[in-house]
Amino acid sequence: MSKLLIVGTVRLPAANLSLARPAMKRMVESSRAEEGCEEYSYAEDVFDAGLIHVKEIWRDHAALDRHFASQHIAEWRASWPALGIGERNLHCYEIGTPRPT
Repeated sequence: MSKLLIVGTVRLPAANLSLARPAMKRMVESSRAEEGCEEYSYAEDVFDAGLIHVKEIWRDHAALDRHFASQHIAEWRASWPALGIGERNLHCYEIGTPRPT
């Protein structure tokens, strides 16, 4: 069975990072606790302030669908206008079994 990999970026004004960190922390912690979430992370770009890299791995489509219907994602999305999050560039890929490189 294929897993789902979501990768991409979101952008917010660098001046809003300190306001966004608590909301991002809640989102990451809540998502990691969901059944079917195998990995969920946000990372600040070291060269481009305000650019956040997103990486998620989900067991299957049902888990991802539950995630999209969750209360914490609704709260996270509702916070975007106040945080200045506008630009989103996320893609979902089906992946197979990882192998060492």
